[in-house]
Amino acid sequence: MDDNHLGEFLRARRARLRPQDVNMASHGVRRVAGLRREEVAVLAGVNADYYTRLEQGRERHPSPQVLDALSRALLLDTDARDHLHRLAGVSPGGHDSLHATERVSPALRQLMDGYAHTPAFVMSRTLDLLAANALADALYAPFTPADNLARMAFLDPAGRQFYRDWDRAAHAAVANLRQASGFDPEHPRLRRLVDTLTEHSAAFRRLWAQHTVRGKTQDAKQLLHPDVGPLSLTYQSFDVRDAPGQQLVIYHAEPASPSAHALALLGTLHAGEKRAPSGSATW
Repeated sequence: MDDNHLGEFLRARRARLRPQDVNMASHGVRRVAGLRREEVAVLAGVNADYYTRLEQGRERHPSPQVLDALSRALLLDTDARDHLHRLAGVSPGGHDSLHATERVSPALRQLMDGYAHTPAFVMSRTLDLLAANALADALYAPFTPADNLARMAFLDPAGRQFYRDWDRAAHAAVANLRQASGFDPEHPRLRRLVDTLTEHSAAFRRLWAQHTVRGKTQDAKQLLHPDVGPLSLTYQSFDVRDAPGQQLVIYHAEPASPSAHALALLGTLHAGEKRAPSGSATW
């Protein structure tokens, strides 16, 4: 990875905007896609040479005020704006959270096991599945192994069938990893994961280059399980306060819906099965 993460992000986001997107007239022939550096500088109210130094990595310590101005100029949403601040090293505590412990507390495992009728699992910022209850194990049974949500989507043959809207799932996984990169772009686990996905998936390479940043949402999951058929699930995610960087994710089916009946059947079909404990991948 290039160590000029801030500049790389600014270039990628600048390339995604057209003059008409920011109510700016277009003059002359454009040799490359997107806004010119000078145009971004005007929109942000900063010196053009200063902005050029930011992109080139010759200036790496912009103030929060400059970052806010650039966020407005580049039309960044909340997740992307926070990511920009973390890349510049001005977000309080931002570089600590990716170093989450991989150990899931016994109390949290016990809590998840208490959700007998809905899938629940704990994952890291890099989308590693660290622990799961029985129904989550059954839900992800088509994957071998069920270790990392990004790897499962892009590299496991089951991914294209399991995610009924694969494109949406793929975009979300990459955007989540981009958000994780803002906490520590050089984290060894993140680098290994991105290197592996980049090497083996052209789709991942294309999406990664877009620098889209997004945290977990509450969008519905449209899945297709080989044992019980279609599933439409919503979910909630919760930060684990005593393990920064871990998230508890709980899926939910509308009561009495076909998906709720399918989940109940899935639990019955997989009752008594014991899968290998979830944990951090080594690849």
